[in-house]
Amino acid sequence: MAKPVRLGIAKIRAPGWRRIADMSQLAVKPRSSTSRLQTHVARLEQEHPPLDVASVDFTVRRPRKVIERYGRVLDYMARTELEVERNVRELDVLMPDPPELDQYFYRHVWGPQELQHGLILDRLQAELGLPLSAPNVSTIPLKLRVLGGIAHVAAVQDVVRMLYYLTGMTTERSAVLAYQHLHEGLVAMGEDAIADTAVAPIRRQEPGHYAYYQMSARQLWARLSPWQQWLTRRLRSISFAPVGANSSQELRQVGDMMLAFDIRERAEIDEFARTVARSETELLWAQEAGLGAPSYVADAFARCLELARTQPPLHEPCFHGRVALLDAEDA
Repeated sequence: MAKPVRLGIAKIRAPGWRRIADMSQLAVKPRSSTSRLQTHVARLEQEHPPLDVASVDFTVRRPRKVIERYGRVLDYMARTELEVERNVRELDVLMPDPPELDQYFYRHVWGPQELQHGLILDRLQAELGLPLSAPNVSTIPLKLRVLGGIAHVAAVQDVVRMLYYLTGMTTERSAVLAYQHLHEGLVAMGEDAIADTAVAPIRRQEPGHYAYYQMSARQLWARLSPWQQWLTRRLRSISFAPVGANSSQELRQVGDMMLAFDIRERAEIDEFARTVARSETELLWAQEAGLGAPSYVADAFARCLELARTQPPLHEPCFHGRVALLDAEDA
């Protein structure tokens, strides 16, 4: 069988965020909840350093099959991971005076880990002969700049922080589920090399991020006033979107991922949304007993699936062309 074409890998971007003090220099208040968070961040940094691209075995036994089933999934996942550089800049805009621990977490732990995830997935695309991702690493939407402008008011920044934690929880939970599906699918196809040396190590780092957001959200939600809680619910319900999905094409990529993971029927969508938003539901909507998942979460994923079924994919000629080339080489 023909080996995948090795394309030139784009130069690794140096993260644009500025480093701050190390963990030992953080001025953390001596509250038990904050101390637990600091311990958690320190453990993540020590036990889960950013992955090394050189540690991955990019051997693919059946590239045609991998491209057909997961080509679009890899494109979406690589792009969203690489957009961490812009995400860090967005957080700096949205939270003009964040807690030191939050800033340390997203600059030194979450950011570097996610960037390496993206580089590994982008390298896998190159090994398969697919186009490299084209992440948006610099353009911050106007609506975020406006929100950041009013976040100088401390009470508003607390709401923004809460939205940050909620977004983090659903993003990381979605990532855990996506990498689990991807790993299982690759193993079933006999692609153990990339499943075990690329996808599994990435998957292992995501739950720690989720735990940070969950602990932070629970701690902050208990301190918000009733009007802040109301505003959080309102803003969340009108602004929710799956990670990395800000346009119809990007929403379609989420739908492509759902199809690849056999999430097709409304009941399956609702179950996926329930799992992704479990902690958010428990916090924001505890008064609505029996709520499986907020409707805005399930409806957003249903919209993605609809677009995947009705809109042409972004790189369809590239995928078809690569598969055709592999077919010709195998003939």
